[in-house]
Amino acid sequence: MPELPEVQTVVDTLAPLAVGRQILRALHVRNDMLKPGGIDLFSLLKDRSVAAIQRRAKRIVFTLDDRARFYIHLGMTGQLTLDSHDTPIKTHTHLILQLEGGRQIRFVDPRRFGAIVWMGLDEHTHVGPEPLALRPDRLGRLLAKTSRAIKTALLDQTLIAGIGNIYADEALFIAGVRPTARACELKPDDILRLNRAIKLVLRRAIRAGGSSIRDYVDANGARGSFQERHRVYGREGKPCANCKTPIQRIVLGGRSTHFCPTCQAG
Repeated sequence: MPELPEVQTVVDTLAPLAVGRQILRALHVRNDMLKPGGIDLFSLLKDRSVAAIQRRAKRIVFTLDDRARFYIHLGMTGQLTLDSHDTPIKTHTHLILQLEGGRQIRFVDPRRFGAIVWMGLDEHTHVGPEPLALRPDRLGRLLAKTSRAIKTALLDQTLIAGIGNIYADEALFIAGVRPTARACELKPDDILRLNRAIKLVLRRAIRAGGSSIRDYVDANGARGSFQERHRVYGREGKPCANCKTPIQRIVLGGRSTHFCPTCQAG
């Protein structure tokens, strides 16, 4: 599933070419992926201009010239690209927005776990603070509220927004924190290292265009390269880059979790 670095990369590659453009019409929308149900997205978007495209958590948020907003969640297999109008339309294309100038924003999602959500003038709700702006003291207060395993806590979008399975594993490895450690029992030094590690791995991944493990591409259709720099995620049985101990895989909260039992002993 695309996480913060992948979503940010889509925004960074889409916004320069789409912001300021008028949406001439919505050519297609799959209604069962549209929330709330029953809204007339065609009428809401027709002849509006794109004022901004930004990321919030794992959401790609479009702000229109009347200040109304909608967002796209890529789900597990979603792609949001900017294509020429004469580019062949892929199977499982669930939204096409025709922009002035002949380009189209297309949302493709084979497994349909993504969504197109109309917000109107509402604010984001039920998502936590952004990790790149999070200070250690606030991270400590958030984690002190839960006795769950730290890996599970990091995946809770109401606690911290944007971190998913890949970057939770990678940040915990860099911080030297075992994924099964109780979040509320982490020491101040652990919190400090984890806060730094989260920011470090997310920024590195953004610079690399994200991790393309399966379906993810940016708005230009280009794959990311950060998967080549994963230290633990997806490396079960392979030697740790630091100590050569085989990377282990366990399941926490139904999610695959990778770690080095030597480097992450605490």
